Amino acid sequence: MQTLNRWERAIERWEASLLAKMARSEPVELLDALKRECDSHAVVCGPTRVVVPNVYDVELADAVHEELTRRGCRVGQVLTDRLMRHAEDKGYEWAGPLAVRVSRSDRVPNGRYRVVGRPMRHIRADAFTDAAA
Repeated sequence: MQTLNRWERAIERWEASLLAKMARSEPVELLDALKRECDSHAVVCGPTRVVVPNVYDVELADAVHEELTRRGCRVGQVLTDRLMRHAEDKGYEWAGPLAVRVSRSDRVPNGRYRVVGRPMRHIRADAFTDAAA
């Protein structure tokens, strides 16, 4: 099993390296920002339960978004897959279904991207009893 894990990590490093060369490292930087956002908002709920936000908004500057889509990179899918794997490695539990939303923005602070994570709001059970009455 450890051999398979080492092969998987080696392939991930190779893929990250390739993405960095192809797209001037934005996907790798975005992934690191997503991981940091996920890790920094982890909530320990018990000895074996750590819950993390399940909705992440990635805002890309117009130039970065254009460059990544022009090269055919499916940024949203790549980021979602990698974030899912990161959470599995850390033993995190999502606050709900995972969603990584990628959009264009001309208001990103560093001129390239901004990442914000938050738990999706849940529907309260008492909302159903009010509607039924």
